[in-house]
Parts: sequence; C-alpha cells; structure tokens
Amino acid sequence: LDRLMRLRRDVRRFRRDPVDEAVLARCLSAFLLAPSVGLSEPWRVLRIESDTARAAALENFKAANAEALQGYSGAQAERYAGLKLSGMQEAPVQLAIYCDDATSKGHGLGAGSMPEMRRYSVVCAITLFCLSLRAEGLGLGWVSVLDPEQLNRDLKAPEGWQLIGYFCIGHPEVTDIQTFGEWNSADVLQLAAAVERQSEHPLTQAVVRKAKSAELSIADA
Repeated sequence: LDRLMRLRRDVRRFRRDPVDEAVLARCLSAFLLAPSVGLSEPWRVLRIESDTARAAALENFKAANAEALQGYSGAQAERYAGLKLSGMQEAPVQLAIYCDDATSKGHGLGAGSMPEMRRYSVVCAITLFCLSLRAEGLGLGWVSVLDPEQLNRDLKAPEGWQLIGYFCIGHPEVTDIQTFGEWNSADVLQLAAAVERQSEHPLTQAVVRKAKSAELSIADA
C-alpha cells in the first residue's frame, strides 16, 4: 500500500490503446470497498464514449482553460499556457464521476448536519479506484478545469447529481523529450530507460517502452 501511494501520479499523456475491459471492471469494483457516510454509496459513474459527448467535454475544458489563463499575466501566463492539463484527446477511457446528493440509500444517516459527507465519500472511492488502476499499470488524470453545470447539461446528468471530476484513464505514454546542453533526445531517453528499467512506476515503464520502440539499447545502469 505504501508503495502504491508513493507511485501514484496524475497522468495526462496516454497511449490510445484500449484498456482491457476486465481490468477496468476490476478497478471499478474498488468503489464498493470505499467507506461512505451511512453506507449511502452515493457515487455515480458515467462512461463517456460517444464522439458527441467527448467533443462537448473537450470544448468545455478548452473554454474553461482559456478563461483560467486570463487570470495570469507575464511569465506565469506563459507557463500556464504551456501546461498540459488534460488527456481528453487521447485517453481511451473517460469517466464523469458524480455524487448523488438526493440518494435515499442510507436514510440520511450521518449526513443530516453535514451533507457534504456524501461528496467526501465519493472522493474516498475515487482514491481507491486510482490506486487500483496504478496496481494494474494504468494511469489516471483528474480534470477539474471545467464548467460543471455545462458538462451536466451536455451529458444529461440527472437532477441532483453533483460533478466531482472528469477522469482520463489509460496507459501512460512519453510524447515529448526536453533536452539541455549537448544532450540529444535519444541520449536522454536511453539514459532514462537504463536508470528506470527495473521500476514499477507506470510513467517510467512508459519511458522504457518508448526507448524500445525507438530501438535503443538499454544497458544496466
């Protein structure tokens, strides 16, 4: 468990390869192991698969991201503009996860004076889901730069569901290699793969895959 927590990372660069459905189902079953106030299990998961729904979610992100950029200036704005804050264009699995604040399950136990406990319960479930994905060698990216009300309308989410987050899931991929000085990208990739070849981290495994696909020799570091 300690190793899983240490290896957890937010992933924003994905291979487009499909995720094994049995593996995904196994990871989703982690929701049922999560604590929830009054045993209400208020999490609701929408799988976003249609081109129309994905396009709407992506446009939502782009608009919200452009608005967020306006809050920065100078060097900060330049740095923000260079960040990749979602993997929505590549991730093979995309989920919108909600909290059903109107659920009757649990009969309101423990949520009468603190109804936000239902949303905290959903976050606990997402954490277990994230660790389960990591154990299977998959990455997860949590997209929060969104207009939730617009997303709810686009996805036709039921009344009373509150968006907790939009999630991109898949196998991590190396897409860019930044070099400094006299190093070239092949040298950097080859060295990184040699250093990380024994690692279990999904991001370093992606580095090793990238080096192998480039037919670089990977020596023992």
